[in-house]
Amino acid sequence: MAGGCCECCADVVVKRSGMVQDEAVSGSGWERSDCSAVGAGGEAMPPSSDIVKVAIEWPGANAQLIEIDQKKPLSSIIREVCDGWSLSGSEQFALRYADGPQLYITEQSRGEIKNGTILRLAISPARAARQLLDRIQSHGIDARLEALKELAKLSADPTFATEFINMDGISTLARLVESGTHFGEMLAFTLTAFLELMDHGIVSWDLISLSFIKQIAGYVNQPMVDVSILQRSLAILESMVLNSHSLYHRVAQEITVGQLIGHLSNQEIQTYAIALINALFLKAPEDRRQEMASTLAQKHLRSIILNHVIRGNRPIKAEMAHQLYVLQVLTFNLLEERMMTKMDPSDQAQRDIIFELRRIAFDGDNDPSNTEKRKAMYTKDYKMLGFTNHVNPAMDFTQTPPGMLALDNMLYLAKLHQDTYIRIVLENSSREDKHECPFGRCAIELTRMLCEILQVGELPNEGCNDYHPMFFTHDRAWEEFFCVCIQLVNKTWKEMRATAEDFNKVMQVVREQITRSLALKPTSLDQLKGKLRALSYSEILRLRQSERMNQDDFQSPPIIELRERIQPEILELIKQQRLNRLCEGSCFRKLGNRRRQEKFWFCRLSLNHKVLHYGDLDESPQGEVPFEMLTDKIPVSDIKSVVTGKDCPHMKEKSALKQNKEVLELAFSILYDPDEALNFVAPNKYEYCIWTDGLCALLGREMGSELTRSDLDTLISMEMKLRLLDLENITIPEAPPPVPKEPSTYNFTYNYG
Repeated sequence: MAGGCCECCADVVVKRSGMVQDEAVSGSGWERSDCSAVGAGGEAMPPSSDIVKVAIEWPGANAQLIEIDQKKPLSSIIREVCDGWSLSGSEQFALRYADGPQLYITEQSRGEIKNGTILRLAISPARAARQLLDRIQSHGIDARLEALKELAKLSADPTFATEFINMDGISTLARLVESGTHFGEMLAFTLTAFLELMDHGIVSWDLISLSFIKQIAGYVNQPMVDVSILQRSLAILESMVLNSHSLYHRVAQEITVGQLIGHLSNQEIQTYAIALINALFLKAPEDRRQEMASTLAQKHLRSIILNHVIRGNRPIKAEMAHQLYVLQVLTFNLLEERMMTKMDPSDQAQRDIIFELRRIAFDGDNDPSNTEKRKAMYTKDYKMLGFTNHVNPAMDFTQTPPGMLALDNMLYLAKLHQDTYIRIVLENSSREDKHECPFGRCAIELTRMLCEILQVGELPNEGCNDYHPMFFTHDRAWEEFFCVCIQLVNKTWKEMRATAEDFNKVMQVVREQITRSLALKPTSLDQLKGKLRALSYSEILRLRQSERMNQDDFQSPPIIELRERIQPEILELIKQQRLNRLCEGSCFRKLGNRRRQEKFWFCRLSLNHKVLHYGDLDESPQGEVPFEMLTDKIPVSDIKSVVTGKDCPHMKEKSALKQNKEVLELAFSILYDPDEALNFVAPNKYEYCIWTDGLCALLGREMGSELTRSDLDTLISMEMKLRLLDLENITIPEAPPPVPKEPSTYNFTYNYG
């Protein structure tokens, strides 16, 4: 046996190409082997951390089980492997992983090899690249097709990609596309390989020729083209737009929005088409975005998405949900200019809007001719409209945000929902001064609040899928949303019997009503109205009461002492829950420079809490992933620390999407020996808290997440209420009762007779 494995290691092999795998440690997959060298005295010596035990395959031969010494050069190890099979020219060979993406192993990546890994001896990346390049340019169609098929697979490997690109491989592929002689499956593999090679970022997208762009755009514009070719063409155009300012202009000249919208009826390419629309929208200059939005409105993009995607006959996958979220954010970001525009009190056109609000509310066509009387009447009317500045209400719109956007919303309500507007204004003008709901002030604050809730003006978050179906049900969704919410403000104000001093309290309740309703994902504005009606002020109070204990009842010293005694066992309970969740594992999405298709990986903790197992997946799992499918692992004993946010290695890259707030809040990394890192971006805040808490618990550190604090409060509250049930309606004294005086003598007995 090559490499001189000891006998007790011979059982630790996999059932693959004639090998049989038995787990070294029951229930934990490929753990660190317990076998070790035996010293002269018969004592077992611990294995060196530089020695890795692997299996290596070669077609048509029995696998070799060897020990790789990580201190030895990789070339020496490959030479030994070749010698084991009597293969000459070891410099022409390399090692690759046998499972998963089958990446080449380099001096830089060899540290990732774990005990029990299955490797494969293969021709070197340079030799493979040269052979494929020659075969691609051969005259045999079958040979070219097989070469392109293999190239499409190998191009995902950065080591191979570097060699192939250095041989001018990308230019060769581009010429094949520009020639227009490739069709069907051959063209699909060519485009796939091109996309994978460019995705490594080794060469700039700016090198792409105009003829190549025209050819790719031609595939998108053709009425009848193979779905696989169309998918790859749309993905290539998306990458061009996102990665090059100059290519954006070229693509925008070749592709029309109407052509892209025409593809939305095809479920196989919907996601790619919307992704390209989003990319064009995102990279469009400021002066072009409103124009593009108008074009999208004229082409009825919203209604097409609503009917063919949201209400389609297939469930919406994560990637499509993300693209809908991005489109939603980009659409709302068109409001940013008005949101950040202050009103100019000297601008008569802007002042006329305020006059129009007054006229609609009070039918003020018969204004008195006397200037002083008119001014006094206007001041009175502006007070009834709820403006803070009764004399010159234009001053109310000088703060940004919400700026002129608030005035736009008010005018929309007054014109399109005139009855509602007049009812709100007149209803409040008939109340006592101290109980009237100031419409103007509420509308301005509500607009600012909605901008915060929907993050108007912020870049889309890379990992976010938080789109709201109801915003795709109306051409003026923002304005209609405001109209629903301003009625909520008026209703909540009445329910709270609020006065001017309660303004901030009312707006806090309204914010909670809106955010709770949005979290329920209403599918239409009518559904939103129903959910808001159900969340009355009394219901909000009930929910608040159920979600937190009344702190006032738990401040006496005996209760505080009981809480302190209970807390350690509750923390231990939370710790066990976190570790159990880590043992179940979680699926994480890989962050990339482009969003073409979902790539996932899974991580879970071994049942004995000693090893983290992880590995790549082709698709999001529906249940628990067995340890056998997770080919990589990290011993917990090797973990040095857990870092979060900006301290994570993968968050230090200079990328607009990776540096946004939400992705930073969900990022964490495991730093382990020697100088390696395993990087995560949690799918949501809950999973982030579960994993950071669990990893801290593994390392014996304090669990400091928001979820732990919340769970601790909830569980302690429940436990204390259970223990205090017998003391209900009994006042607990602040201090313990006094100890009675000692008796005069201790000469007393108890007569049991």
